[in-house]
Amino acid sequence: MSDSPALTEVESYGVERIPDADRTATPFDLFRVAFGGANTFATCVLGAFPILFGLSFWQGLAATVLGVVGGSLILAPLAVFGPCNGTNNAVSSSAHLGVHGRIVGSFLSLLTAIAFFSISVWSSGDALVGGAHRLMGVPQNDAVFALAYGVFALLVLTVCVYGFRFMLFVNKIAVVAASTLFVLGFFAFAGDFDPGYQGAFPSASTAGFWPAFIGSALIVLSNPVSFGAFLGDWARYIPADTSRRKVVTAAFASQIATVLPFFFGLATASIIAEKAAPYMDAGAPNYVGGLLAISPGWYFLPVCLLALIGGMSTGTTSLYGTGLDFSSVFTRFSRVQATLFVGVLSIGFIFLGRFAANLSQSISTFATLIITCTAPWMVIMVLGYVTRRGWYDPDSLQVFNRRQRGGRYWFHHGWNWRGMGAWLTAAVLALLFVNVPGQFVGVCGDLADGADISLPVGLATASLLYLALLWLFPEPREVYGPEGPRLVRASDASVPPITTETGAPVPAVAEGA
Repeated sequence: MSDSPALTEVESYGVERIPDADRTATPFDLFRVAFGGANTFATCVLGAFPILFGLSFWQGLAATVLGVVGGSLILAPLAVFGPCNGTNNAVSSSAHLGVHGRIVGSFLSLLTAIAFFSISVWSSGDALVGGAHRLMGVPQNDAVFALAYGVFALLVLTVCVYGFRFMLFVNKIAVVAASTLFVLGFFAFAGDFDPGYQGAFPSASTAGFWPAFIGSALIVLSNPVSFGAFLGDWARYIPADTSRRKVVTAAFASQIATVLPFFFGLATASIIAEKAAPYMDAGAPNYVGGLLAISPGWYFLPVCLLALIGGMSTGTTSLYGTGLDFSSVFTRFSRVQATLFVGVLSIGFIFLGRFAANLSQSISTFATLIITCTAPWMVIMVLGYVTRRGWYDPDSLQVFNRRQRGGRYWFHHGWNWRGMGAWLTAAVLALLFVNVPGQFVGVCGDLADGADISLPVGLATASLLYLALLWLFPEPREVYGPEGPRLVRASDASVPPITTETGAPVPAVAEGA
């Protein structure tokens, strides 16, 4: 096994299979990147939602724990595809959605990354400017905010251009530094914190409690689920022979650890609700402003550091995956070119949303809708892995990227209508049940007394429908490898050989698991 590349060496690999000699990452590296991307100020903002929805501190804590654990369980299995196939999860989805159908995963991850990158830059930029204003009297105007957003975005873009190793280095620092600053915050607010904060619901039987509780849990759950399409971006550098249990455990633990920033957001939001209530107005919430209003003077500098570290960490994990996926869809772009192109577009979106179109309040709803569509895709990926017994043909996975045709995952002209049909049906049905008051309410959004049950509906529909389609309309036996299928049937249909776009045959490549 070769030595790891230098930290300042620009990563050359895109979505092609990473050679075994260059796969030197460990499950702990995966933990650090995934946790670092979520151990940020943006997660604190999500942690404030239970209080914003009217829950008491203990009710909010219960909803938070439920959301974190549930989301971690959904996310963790997605970590196996990177070590297994040496590529990102969107490319691996070719096995279940088809050579062309894998663009679904690419565009879902693209939209998710832009949304969460925007949330991160906006929240961290606001905190940095607000803290600098309180600490040094820096003016709070559009020019200063624009400067803060621009500095964040350019720093993030630079790290992403260098690639995985540099991003891993940033997150090694971020995990320790941000965690230390959060723990320091507990001392800063210990005197004001009251775990007996009552909220608007004295008991679970109070009208409106369950919609608020479920909605809070789903918002928390959306955070780990948002990493689903990105885990392969980082896990593809883990050797193929690494224990799958260790990889899954690392991904699970990385999200369980986010209880730290979630708890910080929940606890400080309860203080804001009591001591600076206008900042928690449901019509125009301003968690960052409220946090600065209740912070002791000595904590302004840690808030600024949290904003800087958090913005870098979340931004890099989001934008890196965006560039990688974009290069996998538009194969004329290298990873670096795609990262630069998408980075410039994302920065433009951030400035447009903040200063021209006032999208900053609705971007969280946009992210919720994306995740509603992403969760069924994740279920199909996991069930596909189970039915295939974890066996894949890496050469056939790369057909799209090489502009070829045929192979085990060609199915019907590059589309596997079983996976595509299950995903599309589940995603549409889930969107009908979305209920985000004041932002987006689906036509069936009020059927559960105002509770948002879109995610459970999407997950259940995708699970049942996908397995049913695999059983009723078996896939070719060759897609399952030597041990055959698990839980479902297989057909004797043949698969076309891999050819170029002109129809010329491609020399055989040794298969791998």
